[in-house]
Amino acid sequence: MNNTNALLVIAKRPTPGQTKTRLTPPLTKEEAAALYECFLIDTLDLVRRVPAMDPLIAYLPSEARGYFAALAPDFGLVLQEGAGLGERLDNALTGCLSRGYERAVIMNSDGPTLPASHLAHAFEALRDGADVTLGPSADGGYYLIGVRRPAPRLLREVHMSTSTVLADTLALAAEERLQVELLPAWYDIDEAADLARLARELADAPPEVAPRTRAFLDQHRNAR
Repeated sequence: MNNTNALLVIAKRPTPGQTKTRLTPPLTKEEAAALYECFLIDTLDLVRRVPAMDPLIAYLPSEARGYFAALAPDFGLVLQEGAGLGERLDNALTGCLSRGYERAVIMNSDGPTLPASHLAHAFEALRDGADVTLGPSADGGYYLIGVRRPAPRLLREVHMSTSTVLADTLALAAEERLQVELLPAWYDIDEAADLARLARELADAPPEVAPRTRAFLDQHRNAR
């Protein structure tokens, strides 16, 4: 523990047939897994640009520890524990707080063009008094949640992977009288339409934005 901020990336080892299945088609199972690995690598590089935090990967499955240790030797590794996504998120965040971190933020790994400034803003909001910070996603969920003290209801009592995740989380935060700060909205790449949006964004973005993802999409486009 080198800092008072912990930034966790939630990730699963890329596996054909189990990774980014809603992108098949237009991609094959193998291509979808390879693309997710590009998302992950670009996301880890994005995290490295955030100041004053300890970077961690909250990973699955348990036997993938060696894969992630080789992929990002500069990141700490935390095994995701719990039956559902909300329970696993709560365990990861609460675990960081119990180890002495003052602020813990966890983010997804399928939005490789997310600006690093959004992540820095999450910690600034928590430092300035917010109890919770949320990064809204275009699909009604969120790409990031951060806390400065445990907030288990916000994670364990919300039915994840629905279009009302953000609204349900905000309603519970209001019940708990928690001060919430919303970050700028962003989007995840889950379906073919998201992938097309990503390609359009990268066409106009500087070359240093999501370089691994950009290279994959260029190669895939040229191979067609």
